[in-house]
Formats: sequence, structure tokens, C-alpha cells
Amino acid sequence: MKKRYSFLGLVLILALLAGCVSAPKAPTSQQLVMDSLKTLEVLKKRGDFPKFEEMLKDSAGVAIFPAVYKAGFFVGAEGGNGVLLSRDTKGTWGYPAFYTMGAGSWGLQFGGQRASVVLILRHKGAVEAILKHQGKVGADVEFAVGPKGSGVGGGITTNLAADIVAYSDAKGLFGGMSVEGAAIVRRNDLNKEYYGQETSPSAIIVDHAMRNPQADDLRRWLTYL
Repeated sequence: MKKRYSFLGLVLILALLAGCVSAPKAPTSQQLVMDSLKTLEVLKKRGDFPKFEEMLKDSAGVAIFPAVYKAGFFVGAEGGNGVLLSRDTKGTWGYPAFYTMGAGSWGLQFGGQRASVVLILRHKGAVEAILKHQGKVGADVEFAVGPKGSGVGGGITTNLAADIVAYSDAKGLFGGMSVEGAAIVRRNDLNKEYYGQETSPSAIIVDHAMRNPQADDLRRWLTYL
């Protein structure tokens, strides 16, 4: 019986997630870069995120997920595509590598939600942890959720020394957007689409070996915010 409920729950999750998506076609890599810039602009303007701009200026890297969808009926699931950028040894922002963030949960939950999520990677070790684990956020790093504002998932923290600090502008009927413990998985297909050749996140993020002028607006925004 429990397996039957689990299956029905998963079916409803897929239906809810599908209902949250405004278009049937997944965003292209170029669209993700443009949406990432819009996400940063929106969060910067929020008056209830006073530390957002300051922390971003001092960060070693940033992961931006413009649209993370969450839905659940006892079994919960959430996910969305985004980009990861880091600074080189001179402090110059490099070009984006593409990732998917996803998580699942079990418990008393029902509803749907859409959120923009930004992970501020405060030092080089946090960037390396994501590249190394290609998995759970929080592995080998200390994680915190930024100040809680209207519709922001997670809790309030004063731990501004955390390795990764998450900011989320959530909209929907769900009880909260969980980021800690989510898996961040590289998207080799989107990396290939964006750069026109096979490449790896390490080549993009660590070696800064790839270029695409389409991301220059995003890089300039991060440089001069």
C-alpha cells in the first residue's frame, strides 16, 4: 500500500511540476544566462536582502538558478537549471558552467512553488566543493540561508561566515524551499550547446578556458554591481 501511495505521489509531483512550467520547452543555455542576469537584478533591488550585494562583491563564485520548481503530495521534488561562475586568480569573473539543482523529500507536504535561487560561494573552497562532489550542497562546506523576507524559504541565520549562503525569492503555496542537501549536477549537454564543443565544468570554472561573448553582460554586472 505504501508503494502504491508513493507511486501516486510521484505522478502528482510530475503533474504539479509540469503545471508550474510556463512553456513546454526547456530553456536553452543562452536563455538561462539571460534569466540569471534578471534574477540577480531582482534580488539586488529587494530591500529585505541588505547583505546580498555586499556578500556577492566579496564572493569567489556564484550559482544562479532562475527557476527552481517544487511540488509535492507526501513525496516532494524540486529542481531547476542554472549557471555557476567563479573568479580567476586576478579576481576577474569567468564564464558560466551549467548545472541542474534537484532534491527530494518525504513527509506531510502538498502544494507547488517556483523560486529563484542564488548560492553565494564565499571562497575558493566552496567552488571546489561543488566541482568535486557534483552532488549535495553542504558537503565539506558550511551552509546557511540568507535573511528571510517575503516568501523566502528556509530559516533566518546570523552565520555570515558560512561557506555558501543561499538567497531565494519563492512564490507559491509550499511550506518552504529547501536548498541545503540538494544535489547540483553538471549539465554537459548545455555546456556543449553553449560553447559549441565538448568541455568540462573544471575547464570553464577552474582553467577559465572557455569563452562566449553572450555572457559578457552577466559578467559585467557581477564586476560592477
